Amino acid sequence: MADTQAEAHGGGLVNLMVDEDRAGLLKEITMNLPDVNLSERNMCDLEVLATGGFSPLEGFMVRADYEAVLDRMRLQSGVLWPVPICLDVTAARAQNLEAGQSVALRDPEGFLLGVMHIEDIWPAERQKEAEMVYGTTDTSHPGVDYLFNRSGDYYIGGAIEVVSLPIHFDFKQMRLYPKEVRRAYEKLGWQRVVGFQTRNPIHRPQFEMTIKAMRQARANLLIMPVVGMTRPGDFDHFIRVRCCRHVTEHYPSDSQVTTLLPLAMRLSGPRDALLDAIIAKNYGCTHFIVGHDHASPGRNKSGGLFYPAERSRQVAAEHSAEIGVEIVPFEEMVYLPFEDEYRSKDQVAPGTDTISLSGSDIRQRVREGRKIPEWATFPEVVQELQRAYPPPERQGFTVFLTGLSGAGKSTIAKVLYSKFLERGDRPVTLLDGDIVRRNLSSELNFSKEHRNINVLRIGFVASEITKNRGVAICAPIAPYEVTRREIRGTIESYGGFIEVHVSTPIDECEKRDRKGMYAKARAGLISGFTGVDDPYEEPSSPELRIDTTDLTPAEAAQEILLFLSNKGFI
Repeated sequence: MADTQAEAHGGGLVNLMVDEDRAGLLKEITMNLPDVNLSERNMCDLEVLATGGFSPLEGFMVRADYEAVLDRMRLQSGVLWPVPICLDVTAARAQNLEAGQSVALRDPEGFLLGVMHIEDIWPAERQKEAEMVYGTTDTSHPGVDYLFNRSGDYYIGGAIEVVSLPIHFDFKQMRLYPKEVRRAYEKLGWQRVVGFQTRNPIHRPQFEMTIKAMRQARANLLIMPVVGMTRPGDFDHFIRVRCCRHVTEHYPSDSQVTTLLPLAMRLSGPRDALLDAIIAKNYGCTHFIVGHDHASPGRNKSGGLFYPAERSRQVAAEHSAEIGVEIVPFEEMVYLPFEDEYRSKDQVAPGTDTISLSGSDIRQRVREGRKIPEWATFPEVVQELQRAYPPPERQGFTVFLTGLSGAGKSTIAKVLYSKFLERGDRPVTLLDGDIVRRNLSSELNFSKEHRNINVLRIGFVASEITKNRGVAICAPIAPYEVTRREIRGTIESYGGFIEVHVSTPIDECEKRDRKGMYAKARAGLISGFTGVDDPYEEPSSPELRIDTTDLTPAEAAQEILLFLSNKGFI
């Protein structure tokens, strides 16, 4: 399955796409094969595997490769490889599969993507994987959170034959695969190419960094905007790609090629840097930029960095020769206002005035409706971002009230609902926990799994309302931090998310127990009741915390309205 056309990591460039005859045969046999429906991450991985971006992998990893990657950052063959690329399934699904059989790989809608020939089935080693790949078990790390809370309990590994790639209807001309990108180099006569991968819009610092890298490497540029899974809260890929198209007009003619990369980022810092360099090599790059805090997962629960900012550059440089790609490292790019230019921080003389805005800073300013300085990015990018994220008073937003039963959430929500209807400047929807259960989740019981499903449904509806510039007022108990964090990440991609912890103590909640639920739980008549025999995980950093013990619902709602006014939403 390898192509001898050009150098790729570990050998020839892999192509897992089958021909028409083989595809027809596979479609026939899949009628009698068990199905495995792929998650969003699985589909990203399959697409990169199929087209050679993950060369030399010819399928999802088997156990021996998985364990070797965790322990030594190598495949069992000895080839350098930093991150597990595994297909996860539920325990129930794994019980019905066995090594030696084949399965049909399908997208969430049931469309056939390919066939896997299973060689191994094994339980995921979550604790070890988190410690070895991410260097932490802190679930505020997006990669660790995914591993512990969203990934299946088992992995299945084996070679895959791909019948069809995941279908994309957007930016088709920019979705080039390694072979196509390499042909573009040949057509343009390029010999040296520096790769730049990004999950953010390209602003002035990143633009200047790529120009400096091209000069330093005496190379042309491959821009690889990630359009798979990135960090929660990032701008969606439609916004990022539209911004990228504007920025590419500022490069000299025929000096850059852009290809969209359907990568599911792990955000493992140094290990991601190695994987990104390997992918760049498979796309024909001779050089690769590793910038400040590459593949950062954000900050930990204590507000610190998960990895030292320079660690990704160091690890990538240490393995540069083995990968066969020269690393072009960069410190943080800062702006020198008196010189009106950008420089790498390590090239600025002591005492020189500098200013800087990170991509996260710019994203925050856009969402808050604050001005973006002219030196920070391009006017066309600002216009694109402001078109997607108008000032807060024209954005949609969600008020998400969480707390124990009887804390006062529903009554506060009703007051807010009336106040917003009174204003009449936005469509507003009330998503109370009981109302949603009756109309959207009537088939669910009160198990932990089903309570989670109910809250996620509320979050999904709220995200659609927020996306369409409306106001969603949610009032579920929502006892689990991980679920609330997932909902926040989804909604903040579209507008504002205001988490309100209605922190009324349980003693006060029991006094207000109009339905008698606490009494029944104390008497053992019902089980799994939040606050009695099932925990309520208090929000770690809500926008507001309100104890209604000595407040009327109107007074509590007024606190929320004042907060929204201060943030510019009303």
